[in-house]
Amino acid sequence: MPKIVDHDQRRLELVDATWRIIARLGIESATMREIALEAGFANGALKPYFPTKDDLLTFAFGHVFNRTNERIAEVTAGQVGLAALRAFCVEVLPLDEERINEARIVIPFWQKAINDPDKARIHRDSMEQWLAAMRRYLAEARYAGAVTTAVNDAALAGQLLNLLLGAQIAAALAPEGQVELGLNEQLEGFLTLLGC
Repeated sequence: MPKIVDHDQRRLELVDATWRIIARLGIESATMREIALEAGFANGALKPYFPTKDDLLTFAFGHVFNRTNERIAEVTAGQVGLAALRAFCVEVLPLDEERINEARIVIPFWQKAINDPDKARIHRDSMEQWLAAMRRYLAEARYAGAVTTAVNDAALAGQLLNLLLGAQIAAALAPEGQVELGLNEQLEGFLTLLGC
């Protein structure tokens, strides 16, 4: 009787192996051979799932985005305004090794998106989704009187998104083992300024 293979699980195992290789050795060392070895599969076993490294990186980016969104949905459930905005941002910020490793996947994806319209569209669509959520939370906070700054919500959401994306770069480039970069304090500082 042939072995039943869970293809979705196999893809996730390969993505996790990719993260470990990138975290340890960098994107250039994440060859299909190294990824297969890390995942415990034969080199040819990757081809049916990801014909190229580029396909794997695109899938990994989508997986990072979806996983982040799942965490966001959990922590913002039942919250509105500044509480929801704060919870949203904390889930995006690279505050632990898992999220720093996620940043190490996202950054090479951005590099490829510069010259690849399909990848650029994936990034734009993802960020527009985040901006829409942030604008909604800001509007709720403004309605409740917690946001009083004259700066409009679209500009605030853009500033906050840039803070979050910049934090991913800072964390990915920080010395190995350094996870405390003052990111929570920077977020709290930004949120405090909203009431000025």
